[in-house]
Amino acid sequence: MGRGIPGLEQAYHIVFTLALVFLAAMLMLCLIRAIIGPRIADRIVAVNMMGTMVMVMIAILALMLEEGYLVDICLIYAMISFLAVIVLSKVYMGVYLEKKEREKEDKKDGGV
Repeated sequence: MGRGIPGLEQAYHIVFTLALVFLAAMLMLCLIRAIIGPRIADRIVAVNMMGTMVMVMIAILALMLEEGYLVDICLIYAMISFLAVIVLSKVYMGVYLEKKEREKEDKKDGGV
């Protein structure tokens, strides 16, 4: 990238570094949301966003370091992140449905 044009390689390096710093700061904010999020849905969205940001960070590092294997790691991380969000959603839905069923039984027992 930027071969043959003086100063362009350094400009790319600065832009990529700034993007990585910005994404790291945003990652910390998402971590805070995942910890204090008032609802479970907020936490799941924060975890999903964190996974996406980590993938973007890995892709930027692949460009910066000119290492092709990092793109493969990024794709593997994308699959793992997707599966993690699906599992968290399934667990959340199971807990939610169980809670609804319990409330329905309590109303049924309390009303009779």
